[in-house]
Amino acid sequence: QVQLVESGGGLVQAGDSLRLSCAASGRTFSNYVIGWFRQTPGKEREFVTLISSGGGLTDYADSVKGRFTISRDNAKNTVYLQMNSLKPEDTAVYYCAASYTVATLKNRASYWGQGTQVTVSS
Repeated sequence: QVQLVESGGGLVQAGDSLRLSCAASGRTFSNYVIGWFRQTPGKEREFVTLISSGGGLTDYADSVKGRFTISRDNAKNTVYLQMNSLKPEDTAVYYCAASYTVATLKNRASYWGQGTQVTVSS
């Protein structure tokens, strides 16, 4: 079992940068694939990015490629999402999620954080 807590959200202007953190508890954090999702009212939760347990594999949604970077520090039980060149359409609640495999993360992640709000003004 792992518990996840997101932080770092806030209100920024278009073109600004923001860094989100996902702090995890649990003795087996390094075994998990970690991903970020986002959700806006009236829409289903959208996949943003993921990182493998060792950090060697990453994947990004087309909408954020080249702008967002995911990384992890297993010694600190933390995953980061660096968001650059933010756009108004990036506005959403951002959630951290964990699963044991890449294949299952997008469809049925085992654990979720409570989310952090990111608002990008034009």
